[in-house]
Amino acid sequence: MRLLCFLAGSVLSFSAAAQGQIRAVNPAHTVAVNPELGSPGIDAGDYVYVSGQGALRVDGSTPANFADQVRQSLDNLNSVVQAAGLTMAHVVYLQVYLRNVTRYAELNDLFADYFPKDPPARAVLGVARLPQEQEIQIDAVAVRDLKGKQQVSEPNSPPTKGYSPGMLTYDRLFVSSMPRSDSRGAVPEDPAAQVNLALDRMSSVLRAAGLTMTHMVFVNPYLTSDVPVRIMNHEYAKRFEFGNTPARATIEVSSLPQGAHIAYTGVAVRDLARRHAIRPKNMPPSPTASPCVFAGDTLYCSAKSGFIPGPNGGVYAATTTDQTRQTMRNLLDNLEEADLSFDQVVSTNIYLDDLSDCPLFAKVYKKYFSGILPAETTLQQIPSTERKPDAEGRYPDLEQMSLIAVRIRGTSNPHPVP
Repeated sequence: MRLLCFLAGSVLSFSAAAQGQIRAVNPAHTVAVNPELGSPGIDAGDYVYVSGQGALRVDGSTPANFADQVRQSLDNLNSVVQAAGLTMAHVVYLQVYLRNVTRYAELNDLFADYFPKDPPARAVLGVARLPQEQEIQIDAVAVRDLKGKQQVSEPNSPPTKGYSPGMLTYDRLFVSSMPRSDSRGAVPEDPAAQVNLALDRMSSVLRAAGLTMTHMVFVNPYLTSDVPVRIMNHEYAKRFEFGNTPARATIEVSSLPQGAHIAYTGVAVRDLARRHAIRPKNMPPSPTASPCVFAGDTLYCSAKSGFIPGPNGGVYAATTTDQTRQTMRNLLDNLEEADLSFDQVVSTNIYLDDLSDCPLFAKVYKKYFSGILPAETTLQQIPSTERKPDAEGRYPDLEQMSLIAVRIRGTSNPHPVP
């Protein structure tokens, strides 16, 4: 089925952004995957954020085999990066979404061809559906100034192919999700052991960069249904100071590479003086996630859904449209606490229970932006749930979203409320 939300189009290229402005990046020769939800890329000055790129050619067709689909996705990504005045050498972080994670080894070979030296940090996860029913989607972050860019590897670990365990920039560290096996190359059966092994690998990359878990500003735990969230949260909370945790988007996925059931990826700030957590005054501190965390002028915000907080909290809306309204209000509360608005948002990650609901989500979503739409990645990470309320009248999450915003100094920050 071809989703109505994803329309083809081409627009004129934009020059590199001047420092102090947020600008859309619109390559002339790449299909606009999802114009209802986002721009192909956003140039925020120091960093460029690239929307999820699939394997669509300009004529709307898709290559027949997996290898060519990967190449086309990377070529599309490259078009956005070049339109911002950069090269693939400036790409420091990627997220790769696959319908079939058994192609992981082949993916690494193809990435090694595109990134022969100091490849970016990367996360790879298996999902249920992607836009245009494609097999792969890739989003990216590129740094404008290559000064300070440096690959980070774990001590005494074999070299990786197609990605770096960590990638430093002048102010941040991007940490890869890596296959999590023990010293024998096996995935532990105990979920808590899997969680701790994954956290140990993240901590190892941080130490290699001269940082600690305290430097983390955003974390994506990706887990399958084999790892209970309760167990993951119990072990995860031990690694961070209560109430001063990173922002977090915990995403259940269909699968992970090499038989893993949990993986962590994320971003750390190099200078702790530039790290600042944001929490609305009416929100109690959490042992597992801060609502948002600043890394300098960049704000990383935790994933939000249509959850209504309170003593009898939960999701009480039955439709994607109504849940999306509550999600956007929840995110706006956090942005306003940081003295920002949706017009400073540069990137969003949108997870839908059913990708066919994209037009319903987009209709509400775009009302919150008075200027250009941010870069975005939209996907359905697991099969759809049964949309029935529980005994207390609570419904399952039908959508959730995390975001990145940038504080542009010397500009006003309006707070539009649809």
